[in-house]
Amino acid sequence: MAHEVQQAGKPDEKLVIRNVGLMLSGDIETPILDADTIVSVGGRIAAIGKAADLDLDGADTIIDANGTVVAPGLIDSHVHPVAGDWTPRQSQLNWIDSTLHGGVTTMISAGEVHTPGRPRDVAGVKAMAIYAQRIFSNFRPSGVKVLAGAPVIEPGMVEDDFAEMASQGVKFLGEVGLGGVKDGATGREMVAWARKHGFNSTIHTGGPSIPGSGLIDADVVLEVDPDVVGHVNGGHTALPDGEIRCICEGCRRGLELVHNGNERAALYTLRIAQEMGQLERVILGTDGPAGSGVQPLGIVRMVSMLSSLGEVPAEIAFCFATGNTARMRALDCGLIEVGKSADFVFMDKAQHSAGRDFLHSIALGDLPGVGMTVIDGVVRSHRSRNTPPAEKIPSLVGG
Repeated sequence: MAHEVQQAGKPDEKLVIRNVGLMLSGDIETPILDADTIVSVGGRIAAIGKAADLDLDGADTIIDANGTVVAPGLIDSHVHPVAGDWTPRQSQLNWIDSTLHGGVTTMISAGEVHTPGRPRDVAGVKAMAIYAQRIFSNFRPSGVKVLAGAPVIEPGMVEDDFAEMASQGVKFLGEVGLGGVKDGATGREMVAWARKHGFNSTIHTGGPSIPGSGLIDADVVLEVDPDVVGHVNGGHTALPDGEIRCICEGCRRGLELVHNGNERAALYTLRIAQEMGQLERVILGTDGPAGSGVQPLGIVRMVSMLSSLGEVPAEIAFCFATGNTARMRALDCGLIEVGKSADFVFMDKAQHSAGRDFLHSIALGDLPGVGMTVIDGVVRSHRSRNTPPAEKIPSLVGG
């Protein structure tokens, strides 16, 4: 498996993707694009449309989609990396590579909390955040973008600490509540400092998940006011329905549903978002590695579950794992749009699915077959070793 550092294509490298059967944009307002061809240059999308209308000459790489579905690379909004492609929580190697085979091209750290000997003093918290940001910026396991370096706040931190970390490239705040800060007032002050210096923040929601964590209820969530309500369906233990509704109605922040959470609570949250006409707030994560293990197909499983049991059109459910997350997290991926990162997943209906077509198969609860992933215009994986085999797969025909 490829673990070399390859951040993007060369500055002028041209990729052409042709013969796309269905193009999912990631944009919840226009989830399906009337297009069959994508051109990227230097790892960014340069043109989208019909093949006859685009300049396809001079391509360094040509992918024939062979009528498959192309979507933005999926985003896992909630992971806990440690170092490279290893997790001590499950004593497992290559879990990130395995997740790439589930169509995930970007992961966002909610804190490197499983690091053995994780420091709790302020100097140590800052050092570890900068360290994690550096190592995952310098090394992409199998090409996956792991956006790491997410400090878990501790008592005694002051605004200058957040300014210092921001100056060193740290952009995400780990789950509020996994460290020593568990009260709303202190959390709100620190999240406000973090936001002032450009951080994107999240909070633990529900019962304790690891030693040192505790119950974070609706009152604390609403007082802290993070950018994302982390695993609002619990990680693992969910809040009572009334508190989940209170959170959904009491703020306009991201509502993160995770594979490692409570499925009933996830569907309940989804119904509230539907009632409120605010499906754009729904984003997806796995919360892995965790006690439930590593779930390479966790994101596509959530998409299929929410579509089939939550009665959400499949093309909208895919937006939960792409464009919604990109906008909530201020990312430059997750959308098939000119100027965005050329990150794609190629999928098709699984062989022998009862679905009439790809979207119907997802609506029935089946998983898609993943045939290829592309990150920054570079092919990173071919036929998935984890998903069911697809009816059709893309192929490299040039370059």
